[in-house]
Amino acid sequence: MNTDVRMRGFSRRHTVEAALDILDAHLAPLATEQVALDRAFGRVLAEDVTSRIDVPGFDRATMDGYAVVAAGTEGASAYNAIRLTVIGDSFPGRPFDGVVSRGQAVRIMTGAPLPDGSDAVVPAEFVDAAGAGAVAALADVSPGKNVGRRGEDIESGTVVLRGGRVLRPQDVGVLSSVGCRAVTVQRKPRVRLVVTGNELLPAGSMPREHQIADANGPMLSALAGRDGADVELTGPVRDDGDAILRALHADADVIVVSGGSSVGAEDIAPSLVAEHGELLVHGIAMRPSSPTGFGRLGGRLVFLLPGNPVSCLCGYDFFAGRAIRALGGRAKEWPYISLAAPLARKITSPVGRLDYVRVRLAGGTVEPLATASASVLTSTTRADGFVVVPGDSEGFAEGDVVKVWLYA
Repeated sequence: MNTDVRMRGFSRRHTVEAALDILDAHLAPLATEQVALDRAFGRVLAEDVTSRIDVPGFDRATMDGYAVVAAGTEGASAYNAIRLTVIGDSFPGRPFDGVVSRGQAVRIMTGAPLPDGSDAVVPAEFVDAAGAGAVAALADVSPGKNVGRRGEDIESGTVVLRGGRVLRPQDVGVLSSVGCRAVTVQRKPRVRLVVTGNELLPAGSMPREHQIADANGPMLSALAGRDGADVELTGPVRDDGDAILRALHADADVIVVSGGSSVGAEDIAPSLVAEHGELLVHGIAMRPSSPTGFGRLGGRLVFLLPGNPVSCLCGYDFFAGRAIRALGGRAKEWPYISLAAPLARKITSPVGRLDYVRVRLAGGTVEPLATASASVLTSTTRADGFVVVPGDSEGFAEGDVVKVWLYA
């Protein structure tokens, strides 16, 4: 079987929807692992976390003042001070060891345990000194006033966080409050970036003569890191079959190849995937990024993205990023927010091809950027986001309200 796809053109172009259906059939979250709490931020929780304790585990003061029996303060006011005998103190971590009776008070600090027998706290600003060992209540309190009850924040048996949640700093705090020292999370996908091209210099190099610095590698590394991957990016790989094949056999869950994905004489990667694995999709009815493809090789997902930077970004957004997020237990959908606004001028698109149109927001309207070139990466830095024209649409008219996906 001849697996060399070069110089033969695309036998067919999948619709974006068909390609996504094929991709999704090969996606399932990776195995789970346990991580210590101090490494849990940003990880995807693999299972529900249920509290085995009440938080707080005791009734406590919510204000500085005096713990009392509420009934003993009835009628207290600035004109009718009620004398209370102070029998001790309660501090956070150092509770009062005794029982409070009517007519008595315990000086208490915010967060300190409420002493036995007491049921309210008179705030410090409503208390005056009344001689040695005593204070005068200048206001009455009802039972439960200025008291935080046991389990008020979290009751034992409550699911505090659901599986699938990307843990935020405050989530880590909640986990600590219920006694979690470690949590079960999805393993992060290991992603190897293979940027090909004889014309490429390592990222950050000063371009010279007919060579250019690798821009796709740093961009893809940032995108995959955003999507929860552990990323490996080495220097550019030459357009050599043996070198690219070695890169494809890296120890990773996902290989993302940038460059050499089409059907030209130097587009080696698709044939290597077809020969040594399975080329599931090659050629998609979209602009830019029509040469995008993907397949499997040795248990790894391999994505073939064009070398043109905007095409590379588009192909990653639609396919590789989706897979990386799904493998790591995240939502497959784009991690972009969207808004709706009217078009400042029309967008035209042929039926049968999905278009990814870079746009900027100006004066409450959506302005399509003039450039159509997939090699102009700065068009994405000038853009605020993009609009997708579906394959069954001829585009949008001036004034149409469209959905804009924001890069920020």
